[in-house]
Amino acid sequence: MNDFEPTSPRQRRWFSRKTTWIVAAALVCAVIGLTVILGTSSSPTTGNAAASGSTGAPASGGGASNARSGPAAGGTTGTVDTVSASTFTLSTPAGQKVTVNEASSTTYQNGTTPTSASAIKAGEPVLVLGATSGTTITATQVVVQAAGSDGSAASTAAGVVPFQRGAPSTAKQDGQIPANYSEGEGTIVSGTMANKATEAALAAYPGGVVDRVVKLSNGEFEVHYIGVNWPHHIFVSQDFKVVGAN
Repeated sequence: MNDFEPTSPRQRRWFSRKTTWIVAAALVCAVIGLTVILGTSSSPTTGNAAASGSTGAPASGGGASNARSGPAAGGTTGTVDTVSASTFTLSTPAGQKVTVNEASSTTYQNGTTPTSASAIKAGEPVLVLGATSGTTITATQVVVQAAGSDGSAASTAAGVVPFQRGAPSTAKQDGQIPANYSEGEGTIVSGTMANKATEAALAAYPGGVVDRVVKLSNGEFEVHYIGVNWPHHIFVSQDFKVVGAN
């Protein structure tokens, strides 16, 4: 006989109970194994989420930060290229192309005189202030400036380095950098303070786009500059005078 086969009733009862225990034990082991597999596969995801933050951005340290997830107050200057119903484009003195979106709340000035959107024409030099996201600005204010004030000569004189794809950023410093300054510190500001700091920075270093203004702990402002290879940070005093750049 090749296979064991219970013959008596007692043997059959014993065999039946033993078979039941084996099946039950196998089921318990399978459940435990599945729980371990699921727990192990989910733990790396949880760890990565905790390290990077719920939005996928790098986790931030303590204290105030000027990191931002959306548009902030800023602006630029340049010459109008094209005009359409609710938007226009311009080129900065350093050659950066900017798109300006207009809204019903946008105000317009010709110099210091209030005007309308019809004053925005191709070839006009303008100052644009508003919510900046990259090289797109949703304008709160557009100022048509005096003829010939496109800022090209001032940009060259200030040493602004135009953006060139693939070119390394220029590392140099002008003027005075606040003592103990650390990139990323401060608090983003808006409204009148941001506008005045933006205008001061653009007047001293025309050519780029201000995409945020940060108030530092000493009361000065760090104006963050994009669209050029230099400068990247322009420092403005509490009375809105440019004191340095790097």
